Amino acid sequence: MPTHPLRPVLRKLYRRLHVVQGPSGWWPGESGLEIALGAILVQHAPWAGAARALDHLRAAGVLHDTHALRALSPAQLEAHVRPAGTFRVKARRVRAFLDWLHREHAGDATRLRDVPGDELRAALLRVPGIGPETADAIALYAAGHPFFVIDASTRRLLARLGLAAPDATYEELQALFHAALPREAPLFNEYHAQIVRHGQEWCRARPRCETCPLRKEFGCTFALTSSPSSPSALPRPARRPRRRTSGSTGATGRPR
Repeated sequence: MPTHPLRPVLRKLYRRLHVVQGPSGWWPGESGLEIALGAILVQHAPWAGAARALDHLRAAGVLHDTHALRALSPAQLEAHVRPAGTFRVKARRVRAFLDWLHREHAGDATRLRDVPGDELRAALLRVPGIGPETADAIALYAAGHPFFVIDASTRRLLARLGLAAPDATYEELQALFHAALPREAPLFNEYHAQIVRHGQEWCRARPRCETCPLRKEFGCTFALTSSPSSPSALPRPARRPRRRTSGSTGATGRPR
């Protein structure tokens, strides 16, 4: 089988990120259930808010007990997940996942590891409120199945390095990683974590190209076209905040 043309650069990118940032130790969580809940709570939100919601559930003594979680009233669950934002929507999505887990796996998240990866992913996508990104995060980090997670950081980095089109679909970007790299869960786990960390520190929506450790070695097209004198590098005027209802799920309104 011929080597994928992007395999060398993707492997080189991974090695560089790992040298600069060190091991990630992802996903934060003491159990598969906690990891799955975190993947739902972080939808359209910073991790800090999702982590606070998990802390509330932990303090209530229900974080690792699906039966105790399902026994919470809607109001109680909403109060616990409020720090994650759009708390009514996320409470419904958490409950839908818990009901599915109870119905299909007796509430035991460890059983997800025993389900074939493609079968698990398809089942997760049928749970209300779970889209491809969340399904892959649960399949990879909670169940150990090799699905590369595509998020905003991955999209930005690949587009800015000229490795993928800015409008590439989720499926196209995931297929790129699956074709170019070995289908190994530990590799996909750490690679995705490295990209997210790089996105938090350097490759943000408004990037810090001047100090980016990838700029010279990988020839970032964004950095080359965004010098301090170019219009794209100028500060943008502040946008007037839009009013959102408590049930908003972000710009798309779709589950990730």
